Amino acid sequence: MNEVIVVVGAGQIGQAVARRVGSGKHVLLASLSEAESAAAAETFRNAGFKSTAATVDVSKRESVQALVKTATGLGDVTGLIHAAGVSPSQAPIEAILRVDLYGTALVLELFGAVIARGGSGVVIASQSGHRLPALTAEQDKALATTPVEQLLQLDLVQPGQVRDTLHAYQLSKRANALRVAAEAVHWGQRGARINTISPGIIITPLANDELTGPRGAGYRRMIEGCPVGRAGTPDEVGNLAALLMGPDGTFITGSDFLIDGGVTAAFKFGDLGQPAQA
Repeated sequence: MNEVIVVVGAGQIGQAVARRVGSGKHVLLASLSEAESAAAAETFRNAGFKSTAATVDVSKRESVQALVKTATGLGDVTGLIHAAGVSPSQAPIEAILRVDLYGTALVLELFGAVIARGGSGVVIASQSGHRLPALTAEQDKALATTPVEQLLQLDLVQPGQVRDTLHAYQLSKRANALRVAAEAVHWGQRGARINTISPGIIITPLANDELTGPRGAGYRRMIEGCPVGRAGTPDEVGNLAALLMGPDGTFITGSDFLIDGGVTAAFKFGDLGQPAQA
């Protein structure tokens, strides 16, 4: 039986991870954009991988269910790479919550029901979730364990509670890490593992949208003011994901890994936490 690696969000980070864990397996690359997934699948085929393209809208249950059916029809799902999402400059509050919060929880639930024994997965969250102030224990538990179809009914994500698109994004990414921690328990019952990676500024089309958008100055300040002094690359995220999904990571599950060049550290203990100079 074929082993199948599913990439939800076939952009640069998803592809970088799949290149490291997909050798000898069937790589199913799915995006909202048919053109993006088709181009990614062709790139993988030209590099010697078995690959298939698919479309998926993670904000719709029936669409994710259809992707699960496609994946299981190809073989045993032994890997999940969830890298789909929208940024604060790309979408309104409602869309960010629907895609980044609800969509991630939906993917975890539906693929968690079919992941093969010995399988593993990573969810790409964000450093931004680490800068959200602490929530209450009750809010943390609600984001982690509320049934998927009730998530968007929680009080803390209602209109008036979410200040702007950045707040919606931070809430969603904090929720991703919490959700993965809870889902790791369920995945463990199937003999599988799941972790979160929280990248900083990784140069992708999404990051370039931010760098050229209304938050561009803040992004450039983070790059210049972090200990590493540069942005990251998708391949660096791929290296970490390969550890978490591979044989050297079999004791790691339910954890969140920050890979941000020290931006979060600089916010807490350096100059990034201070107001920008005029």
